Order: sequence, then structure tokens, then C-alpha cells
Amino acid sequence: MNIHEYQAKRLLKEFGAPVSDGRAVFKASEAEAAAKELPGPLYVVKAQIHAGGRGKGKFKEAEAGEGGGVRLAKSPAEAAEFAKQMLGKTLVTKQTGPSGKQVGRIYIEAGSDIETELYLSALVDRGSGRIAFIASTEGGMNIEEVAEETPEKIIAVEIDPATGCMPHHARRIAQALGLKGAAAKQCGKLIPTLYEAFTSKDMSMLEINPLIVTKAGDLLVLDAKVGFDPNALFRHADILEMRDETEEDPMELKASEFDLSYVKLDGNIGCMVNGAGLAMATMDIIKHYGAEPANFLDVGGGATKEKVTEAFKIITTDPNVKGILVNIFGGIMKCDIIAEGIVAAVKEVGLDDPLVVRLEGTNVEKGKEILANSGLKITPADDLEDAAQKVVAAV
Repeated sequence: MNIHEYQAKRLLKEFGAPVSDGRAVFKASEAEAAAKELPGPLYVVKAQIHAGGRGKGKFKEAEAGEGGGVRLAKSPAEAAEFAKQMLGKTLVTKQTGPSGKQVGRIYIEAGSDIETELYLSALVDRGSGRIAFIASTEGGMNIEEVAEETPEKIIAVEIDPATGCMPHHARRIAQALGLKGAAAKQCGKLIPTLYEAFTSKDMSMLEINPLIVTKAGDLLVLDAKVGFDPNALFRHADILEMRDETEEDPMELKASEFDLSYVKLDGNIGCMVNGAGLAMATMDIIKHYGAEPANFLDVGGGATKEKVTEAFKIITTDPNVKGILVNIFGGIMKCDIIAEGIVAAVKEVGLDDPLVVRLEGTNVEKGKEILANSGLKITPADDLEDAAQKVVAAV
């Protein structure tokens, strides 16, 4: 689960991180009054969407005015005008894709005197099983480009969970960022603060880009992007309250209601599989035969008939889907339950696209019998390769 920049900054401020004063705005009529509460003379107006690259993004609508999703205003009145132009409009960035995202919230922040821009993030390093800080002097840039073009400018510092964040970790990061004097001392306080926030709130990613040094020599979190481990959200009611469902894919949101592991993709062959590994193999073989999967969908090992029905309905609501492949290996999940769910779903929502079903495992013959006697246009497959070839050919 992700949250907006203004929410991330509010959260980090609670732990003691240095952030600029700012106000969240949901209505254009509130913008000027909000800006007047901030110290001038400059104000930064930021569109709030769950995507990076906002400053370089473009709005689809002409009435959104010139400039991207981050603009510098010289007065409260100008800040209000920028907010009016952006609210309700669609911002397109490299991370949103061509469809873009609609701006429903604006963050107006006090302007900062920037001397230096730096990059700092914390994430879970799956290789080491530890939290790692990533630091670079190349702040304000896409870290992917820095990693590709000048990897020597990126330093990773892993934190041993047995010791937690220690002073030497902060000193190494400060050195990597080229900080000296007061800024280095502030870094010594900031790193353990961020580590505490990361661990206590079960974050999966914390990115500050840029972390700036002001002309007065102080560190300031100028932007913040935070994601949380969805499996730990039951422990954090305060984080769940920040959830903005308008930023989430409607089908992924629907799938979460039924405890389905679903990720929407850009292809045209819908997949329903039990088991994450089998789902990955299914997507791979679809690509191998020249097509693209429309989704990742794992119904799990103990799916019920109702759960399978909802999974099938989610797949069929995707307008990009032109064919469906059901690939089930029945262990805990019985093939006859899957078959009953497929038949129930097709009878409820209809079936216009080719449907190929491969069943194997527990109660497989009973499952095949249910499908064969259903009267529905379902193409059976003998194995995964046969199933992939048939669905790709049909599409």
C-alpha cells in the first residue's frame, strides 16, 4: 500500500524528521487560505498522485495550464490558481503510463532555498534479508538512470537487525552524501529516525528524492515516497486510514476483497491459476508462444466455488482480455471445485471469448466431467504446453 507525499511527510515528521511546512488541499476554493498560512515568499504547488516524475509530467487537459505537476508560485493567489488548474485534471508521467492519473489532492508547501540535492532511500534487500539504505549525491534524478550510467555514485549500507541502526551507519551514509559540519551531524540523527519509522510502521520502501541541504546548511526532506507491507497493515489502523482507493486499480481492489492475489498486466490473455509459481510459469509459456498475459491471478490452495467465481468475473471485466486460460493443479485445491466455479461464473456473466481449461490432480476426472457436461464452449487441454498453444491460437 502506498500513500501520498503529504501523508508521508506528516508521518516522518511525527518521528522527528525535518520537513517543510505544508497544507493539503482538496478543493480549489481552499487553496489561497492554505497558502497564506505558510511562510512566503515562494510556494510549491504539488499534484498528489501515487507516481513519480510529477514535475516533468504533462496534463492531458489544456485548461490545466503550462507546466507539470510541480509548480513554483510567487504568491498565495498564484498558488491558488495553480491548484485550480490541476485539481480534477489527468497528469501523465513516465510511471503512470499514457492513461495518466486524475489529481484529486494538492499539496502546497513553503518554498526552500536549495544548495544541494541528494538521494536517500531505505528498502528491504531480499538478497541479504536486511534493511538497506541507498545513498547518492545525484539527488533529483531518476535513480535508475544513475544506477545504469554512474553506478559508482550509489552507496548501499545494510543494517544488521541484531544491532539495529548504529552511529557508524549514519557516518558512512553522511560520507557517501558528501555531508560535512552541521549537515553531517543532522544526518547522524536523521538515519536512525528513518530506520525507526521504517521498522515500526512495517514499511517496504521509503524514498526521499531529493533530500536537500539548504543554503543555511540544514538537511530537509523535500519529497517523500512511502510504501507499506500489505501483510502487516492489520497492525496499523492509522496507516490504513491514509489509503486512497481512487489511486488503486479497480480490479485489484475488487480482488483484495476476496483475498485473491491479482495484478493487472497489459496483455490480452486472462489467466486463472492456483499457486504463485504455477502462475508465473503460465505467464512465461504464454509469452513463449507469442502472446502476452493480461494478469497475474492466484486463487490460492483452498479456494471455494464462490472465490473461483469472483476470480473469473474479475478476469472477464477486463476489456483487454480476448481469451482465458485456466490452469489448475489440484492438490489442496480440488479440480471439481474449480470446474463448478467456472461453470457458475460463465452462466452468470456470459462467455464471449475463447476459454481453455487445463486441469490436473485431485478429482481431475470429476472436474473434466463437470466441464464436459456443462453445455458451455470450453476447450480442454492435456497439459500446460497444449493449453498455451490452444489459447494463443484462439486469440
